Formats: sequence, structure tokens, C-alpha cells
Amino acid sequence: MLVSAAVCPHPPLLVPAVAGEAAPELDGLRAACDEAVGRLGGADVLVAVGGAPETRTYGPDAYATLRPYGLSWTIPDHPEDGAEALPLSLSIGRWLLRRQGAGDDARHEAIAFDARPEECLALGRRLAESAERVALLVMGDGTACRSEQAPGYLDERAAPYDGAVAHALGKADAAALAALDADLSRELQVAGRAAWQVLAGAAGAAGAAGFSAGLLADEAPYGVGYFVAAWSRSDHGC
Repeated sequence: MLVSAAVCPHPPLLVPAVAGEAAPELDGLRAACDEAVGRLGGADVLVAVGGAPETRTYGPDAYATLRPYGLSWTIPDHPEDGAEALPLSLSIGRWLLRRQGAGDDARHEAIAFDARPEECLALGRRLAESAERVALLVMGDGTACRSEQAPGYLDERAAPYDGAVAHALGKADAAALAALDADLSRELQVAGRAAWQVLAGAAGAAGAAGFSAGLLADEAPYGVGYFVAAWSRSDHGC
């Protein structure tokens, strides 16, 4: 059963060493992520879920890395020979967990960016059923079309889309997340749609009726939507 969830974005710039002099620009977002991740607890199993090119489970030896983004950094510092690298979403998730002194025993599940909603929901249900008390760290970015400087340039549909996601995350509205349109999400270069729908599947029919929720951040500093939210089952506590 899902008892808590933290939803965070995964831009490489969230890591101060990558952002360099621009690091203070994301101080508020970073603090919100710390708060959301810090609320995870009291679970038998912690699972980090994030978008990636393919759906798959990573083994316990997988390591986080930002080497593709110019930073000679890994968690752990010295990965085992033959270990696999986690995708960006899960690498940032591992970094956020490490900031809270947690995550060494976390499971890592990647969901394909283009996975069908039914596949995402089914994975969420399986994760929620994997233990009596399950916590999820859900990594995903919103649209990349919020400004002319955004990676996908300006698309007038982006702000309403992100607004709907922010509202759903802030209200623990699993049904609204489950209903996100995969084609529109792809057109708006949304990196988090599949991961959010895994969360929706894990929350199940309880949805807003079974969880308390708070939206801790809703920003688009570089024309990309970033959200931070914390969910807790109402009878479990944050």
C-alpha cells in the first residue's frame, strides 16, 4: 500500500556543482525538494521512479552519475565493476535522497517516457502492492515550452497543462494525473507524464480521498515546468 510520496523535478542544474554561479537561482526549488523528500518515512520499501528511454528495473549495484553533464560525480563514489548507470531522473533522485541521509536501500524503477498510460498505472499498482507500506520518490519535469527561451520554444498550451498538473499534485488527484494525454505531453516535451501516472496507479482508487497533499513548488525558471509535492496517506501522517 502506498503510504507517502514525494514528487520532484530532475534538471541537472538542481545539483549546485553543475549549476555553478547559477546555483542560487534554484535555491527555493532545492529546499522544496528537501522538504518533500524529508517527509518520506515509515515505509517498508522506498522506490524511486523516473522517466527514461525504456521501462526497466535497476539492480542494487546501479549508480547515479552526472558525467554526461560535465560533472565527475557518482553515487557511490566508486561503482562496482560492471555496474549500470542510472538515467538522469533516477540519478537526481538518488542525489536528493543522499542529501537526507537516505536512499541506500531504495529500489529504482524506470518508466519509458512514451509508455502508455495503462502501462504506467499498472506499474504503480504493482509497486503499491509490493509491500505493506510503500513510499515513492517520483521524479518528473513538466512542459519544456513555457517561454521563447525554453527548449521547446513557447507553446500557449504549456501553461494550462502545467497548471492542471500542479493542481492535481497539490490535491492528490490521481484521476487527473491518470487522464493526462500522452500525445499532448509528448508535443509539449513533458518528461514527467509517465512517472506521474505511475504515482496515480500506486494511489489507486483512494486518490484525493485517501491522501493529504501539499504543493511545495510550482516554477518555470528556464521555461520548463518544475513541481514539488508531498503526499501522505491520511491515516498515516507526513
